[in-house]
Amino acid sequence: MAVLNQMYDEKTVNVDSVMDALRADYGNEKQFNSKMYLDHLLALEANGLVEMSSYNLDEKDNLVMHYAITEDGRHTVDKYVDQKYRRN
Repeated sequence: MAVLNQMYDEKTVNVDSVMDALRADYGNEKQFNSKMYLDHLLALEANGLVEMSSYNLDEKDNLVMHYAITEDGRHTVDKYVDQKYRRN
């Protein structure tokens, strides 16, 4: 839910931008790594809460996928994340 909440006001995100935004809260956790955050985004996509908006290669020729929150994703955040925890 933290990933989805982070995406709420963003046009698009990728794994690195989400991790940068959440590093202060989750950076010390064992599961705070690129593979796990890609898995989070793919699970959100599989459930219709985000969609891939574009992709490109970075300077090291690694694939970078960009995601945008869907209306269902916004409704999920509205329903389950209390206003005081919203990213604003």
